[in-house]
Amino acid sequence: MDTFYPAEPHAFAVFLFATVILGGAASWATGRAVALTWKPLWQLVFYMGLMTLAVRFIHYALFHEVFLSLQHVGVDFVVLAAIAWLGYRQTRSRQMQSQYPWLFRRTGLISWQRRS
Repeated sequence: MDTFYPAEPHAFAVFLFATVILGGAASWATGRAVALTWKPLWQLVFYMGLMTLAVRFIHYALFHEVFLSLQHVGVDFVVLAAIAWLGYRQTRSRQMQSQYPWLFRRTGLISWQRRS
């Protein structure tokens, strides 16, 4: 983990708390909101960019980390975007199955399959 975040004593715990727990919950909710309003998936990129800046501010304000470091912003963006995508896909899967039950059936948590 030293290659992604600095080798400070509590760097991984800070990453888990600020990025994965706080930012992940907000990203999941954002992914759900985009799916519930039937907006396209590409809009998550813009929203996750804003969410990444908010999470980086939490790192900066609470834990005295660097605000805009390219590697930190990149790692945070990828983690938040992946969580948002999972929330989007799970919600969209439920929507497709409930909106078009004759055409789609649930096959798993984040996917749907066309009936043949």
